[in-house]
Amino acid sequence: MARQPASLRRRVTLVMLAIVAIAVLVTGAVTVPLIRTSTTQGERDRLAEEADLLAVADHVPARIAAGSTFVSGSRFAVVEAPPNGRAAGPAASYVTAGVRAALHARGTYSGTLPGSLGRALVEGRATASGSWIVSVLPLAEVDNALNKATRRVLLGLLVGLLVAGVAALSLARWLTRPLAETAHAARRLAAGERGVALPAPASQEAAELTAALSALDGALATSEERQREFLLAVSHEMRTPLSAVRGYAEALSDGMVGADELPQVGATLVRETERLDAFLRDLLELARLQADDFAVHPVQVEMGVLLDHVCTAWSARAASLQVSLSVDAGGVSRVVADPQRLRQVLDGLVENALRATPAGGSVSVTARTGDGAYVVEVSDTGPGLAPEDLSVAFDRGALHAKYRQTRPVGTGLGLSIAARLVTRMGGAVTASNSVSGAVFTVSLPTG
Repeated sequence: MARQPASLRRRVTLVMLAIVAIAVLVTGAVTVPLIRTSTTQGERDRLAEEADLLAVADHVPARIAAGSTFVSGSRFAVVEAPPNGRAAGPAASYVTAGVRAALHARGTYSGTLPGSLGRALVEGRATASGSWIVSVLPLAEVDNALNKATRRVLLGLLVGLLVAGVAALSLARWLTRPLAETAHAARRLAAGERGVALPAPASQEAAELTAALSALDGALATSEERQREFLLAVSHEMRTPLSAVRGYAEALSDGMVGADELPQVGATLVRETERLDAFLRDLLELARLQADDFAVHPVQVEMGVLLDHVCTAWSARAASLQVSLSVDAGGVSRVVADPQRLRQVLDGLVENALRATPAGGSVSVTARTGDGAYVVEVSDTGPGLAPEDLSVAFDRGALHAKYRQTRPVGTGLGLSIAARLVTRMGGAVTASNSVSGAVFTVSLPTG
């Protein structure tokens, strides 16, 4: 089982804590020696000031002469003036030959020497009376002060480390919260939900991620909607050849097709099954994610032959509805289009016309040329369209929603599919009214 990677929040926290810990260690490594040096120098300066004060006094204080200790922890020794030069006091062991020589030559001494009190800071001064004062501060007492100061510094660094740790946790949580929310939104998208609300970005990088995820959401919604429409369209269009096949099959089973008509009926059934096969190929393309709309391959189309096929395919349906169906191919027989898709368009228009035409009416498919275009008109003797319907006739479901309670309607897809296909073939389709009913006009380029 693969090991789960550490969370970004944990990584950010650990990195920040590591940085803070390194900073604390470096600060301690630099600060402690500085404190030691500065504390030692401060104690030496204080000791020197005491020696200077005693040196300029009119007389040595009695308690100094008696060998007592200052509150500050300093010890003293008084050296009598030559020729006796006798040293007395707790610091007498620090009055070495070197100290005497320095005091005799310069009247002052400053250094660190071993003695009865251990190593100590030593300051010596010659007094106005000719005697010498030697003040001593054991380094053990300096170390005590250093240890206290060091403990305070280390305590401060530890408190700073704890505060930095809390800040690192809070900052990591603040930095990663938008990412966690974005990941949750992505999982919702993966589960099929669309229009997911995304978190407000807290940084430019988070904003870019949010924008990319929002674009993905929109692209998925668009793609899925197009695929859904494509599936609906294919399902809708497959009904037309199925209706033709069923109509002729019923006619054959009822014995209504004569022997002389069998070749024509067989050819019609072959064409309609080929159309069904083409629609199945459309579905396979969608299944392979190679298409989300009908493929269009424009070629030169023999319109007379295509219109004859339309008439043959729908004649049985028209007869069953007691509607007269007529086709006039006109004088020009070629047009640039995709024959399969043009059949879809005309089948959809003829189906709508037959549905809207009452028994005893008629549906006409008329072709003509004009202004470099080949025009096919599908007209009927039905109730027609209201003036406000003409601008929305090819909007998906518009007429279906309006008339489904008052007249026979289809699925609401046929006209929208026809408009989309004609546009993709470089043509145009319009709706209008005639004296007798509705007219749908398809214009296609002739070259």
